[in-house]
Amino acid sequence: MSDSLLVSPRIAEYVSSLVPDLPDRLSKMESRAKQEEVPIIRKEAQGLLRFLLQANRPKAILEIGAAVGFSASFMAYCTDYRVPILTIEKVPARIEAVKKLLSEEADLAACITLAEGDAAEILARLAGEGRKFDFIFLDAAKAQYPAYLPDILTMLSEGGMLVTDNILQDGTLSGSKFTVQRRDRTIHLRMREYVEELFHKESLTSVLLPVGDGMTVSLRTKA
Repeated sequence: MSDSLLVSPRIAEYVSSLVPDLPDRLSKMESRAKQEEVPIIRKEAQGLLRFLLQANRPKAILEIGAAVGFSASFMAYCTDYRVPILTIEKVPARIEAVKKLLSEEADLAACITLAEGDAAEILARLAGEGRKFDFIFLDAAKAQYPAYLPDILTMLSEGGMLVTDNILQDGTLSGSKFTVQRRDRTIHLRMREYVEELFHKESLTSVLLPVGDGMTVSLRTKA
């Protein structure tokens, strides 16, 4: 059963039941990540991400926040291992997990490239190089989302999609900053700032969906 608080457990369980089963390799990765308490995309979010990838048909994917490589592997699977995926990660233990995965799985290594280091620095470099992506998946340090957005938009192709996970923060985003613990208020305020920017950018058309822990989907409609 999903642990999402955004919809009733009964509805979340039903929605999750409609999502196709993962292939064995991804299923094992998912189980291992859960056992090790590594946050990965939830079942309902997997269904939405699969749909968006197949509707968008991207030619180049950027992921910000690799974790242990599950979501990059999932996106590779959804695009038949034919689309180059650049994934960014800075946590050493997670970097090693992704490297190990790519060393053991030739089909993943053929389409996934790992960029090691601070996401803000890597994004600035990529944007400066004129890199373009038509699908960007953001699931990294939540407080940094507003800082990442200018470089992300520089690299997002016209007609491309920006998908952001864990937007609603277990439902707390809809409340006042005083309803969350003091230690979480910076994330709360930055996430609010990020969502406001998405919905007020003239170059984007955005929607916020109560899927998993909340996902925004933003379509680049103007250059």
